Amino acid sequence: MKVKDGIIGLIVGDALGVPVEFTTRREREADPVTDMREYGTYDQPKGTWSDDSSMTIATMASITHRQKIDYEDIMKEFLNWAYLDDYTNSASGTFDMENTTSRSLRRYADGAPALKSGGTGERDNGNGSLMRILPLAFIKDIDYDTVEAVSSLTHAHEISRTACALYVEIAKSMIENDLEIKEHIDNACDKIKEHYKDSEVLGKFERIFSNDLDDVRGRSFVVGSLECVIHCMLTTDSYRSAVLKAVNFGEDTDTTAAICGGLAGIYYGYDSIPQDWVNSITCIEEVKSLCAKYEKFCDEG
Repeated sequence: MKVKDGIIGLIVGDALGVPVEFTTRREREADPVTDMREYGTYDQPKGTWSDDSSMTIATMASITHRQKIDYEDIMKEFLNWAYLDDYTNSASGTFDMENTTSRSLRRYADGAPALKSGGTGERDNGNGSLMRILPLAFIKDIDYDTVEAVSSLTHAHEISRTACALYVEIAKSMIENDLEIKEHIDNACDKIKEHYKDSEVLGKFERIFSNDLDDVRGRSFVVGSLECVIHCMLTTDSYRSAVLKAVNFGEDTDTTAAICGGLAGIYYGYDSIPQDWVNSITCIEEVKSLCAKYEKFCDEG
């Protein structure tokens, strides 16, 4: 079940990174993450996920309930997460909300239409839409306009929208084709370069297109996050090694590992995810049930 592969992969990666978010690469080199930890940055128990997983789950819940992509409804579910603590498995409620996301949700709560709520400035290019866009990759015949629109709910700048399209294209290739990782990435890059050939922001992705990824960081800038994730996928050979490498770059550890975990889960499969990591996550059975419902929607859609 590819939905479960990717979504559980994302959630496990997120939970691995939560306890060490904002630590430096040097700190991680001195004390590398090798297993699920607890407490740390947010003083959360082992297996707690953050906004990455919550917003991914909220997206799936909306689409499953509405049996379609309804932008207004997705934003309502985001508000339920942000203000009512829905879709979190933390006993202390919602935590770790990215700034651009927070401002976008406030605009929506104040009456802005869903597709006019997202940040449009150059500085609104954190990884807050990239981290939650994976569910769209499982929908048959998903188009770039829809991917961009779902990104735009919070992150409407062209850089973020393009990053989401590239990530979804990589994931779609992994879902649909039996290829090596580099082939999936190269094929996705070729499609993006053709579709966005007239875009002024395409140059931002040149390091990815040319596989010039030896010097990457775990930062929150959306392109930097994608560079780090692709580097981790290309230089490891298992789910475990990919997400641990992502976490141990430091900085935005939960989101880097979540984005990486989604791809690694799809590519290597659910059974490749360490079962003790999966079992450490509270509410995981509810997530598996949602994955099954979402996969049914995707198969019938």
